[in-house]
Amino acid sequence: MAHDHHHDHEHDHDDGHGHLHEATEGNLRRVLIALVVTGLFMIVEVIGGILSGSLALLADAGHMLTDTMALALAAVAFRVSKRPADGRLTYGYQRFQILAAFVNGMSLLLIVGWILVEAVQRFIAPREVLGETMLLVAAAGLVVNIISFAVLHSGDQDNLNIRGAALHVAGDLLGSVAAIVAAIVIIYTGWMAIDPILSVAVAALILKSAWALVRRSAHVLLEGAPDWLNVAEMQERIVADVPGVAEIHHVHVWGLTPQQLMLTMHLSLTGKVGSQAEIVRDVKALLQREYSIGHSTIEVEIDGCSDH
Repeated sequence: MAHDHHHDHEHDHDDGHGHLHEATEGNLRRVLIALVVTGLFMIVEVIGGILSGSLALLADAGHMLTDTMALALAAVAFRVSKRPADGRLTYGYQRFQILAAFVNGMSLLLIVGWILVEAVQRFIAPREVLGETMLLVAAAGLVVNIISFAVLHSGDQDNLNIRGAALHVAGDLLGSVAAIVAAIVIIYTGWMAIDPILSVAVAALILKSAWALVRRSAHVLLEGAPDWLNVAEMQERIVADVPGVAEIHHVHVWGLTPQQLMLTMHLSLTGKVGSQAEIVRDVKALLQREYSIGHSTIEVEIDGCSDH
């Protein structure tokens, strides 16, 4: 598994910072397009919900309001993350993207809670809805959400910020499908309970995606090592492949983002092969080539570990 991942990343490092900059600009452009489309249709959906008396449409408009805020947050995150490092944030502002993804995931969880509470209330007290108006607005919403989702899904899916924004729009897309189905059932049968039933089904799908986003972004914020990386195996490989390395310890691997990995480690040398500088260069080259770790800080030990 780890071996495959290494090859996936080699291309990224060959392209360098220019490719990263282009990817960020492309992601920002996609988020801004989705933001404008979603924000404009949210207003349409509020009007449609009021005219039809459909609480489902108003609820979906509330969902779209949260989406608009989430997309705005994602756009701000891309802008802020491009700011250079300074004396206060010496690693720069890249991590802001992860923070935005975490906030997006948490807001999705809150939406799920709100949908469930609303669904229970509708089970208890069903409300009259104008099915035809609801169907018209929900169908238009589906088209808008498909456009937004396609724009975001064509972006960098390894980027948690893009994933978070796409998940919000996917939740809306499912909400539009549910509203269409509910409208058709209400038009032909008058059965109002279909509305809360489908709302709960959509909430369950949103919950699964939201939890995955929160868990992954929280892992990055907690300085977790990448899921695919076996640290013990990496240590063994360095000792086996780099002449002069006797032993490795105090290894810490984390990422500013899932794409920008960092590492610190202590090296004990055999004292028989090459200069210290050459050995460190060889270790850094191996880390970059095989594990896509572009920023590594390596402490060389002469007379035992100074931290003991």
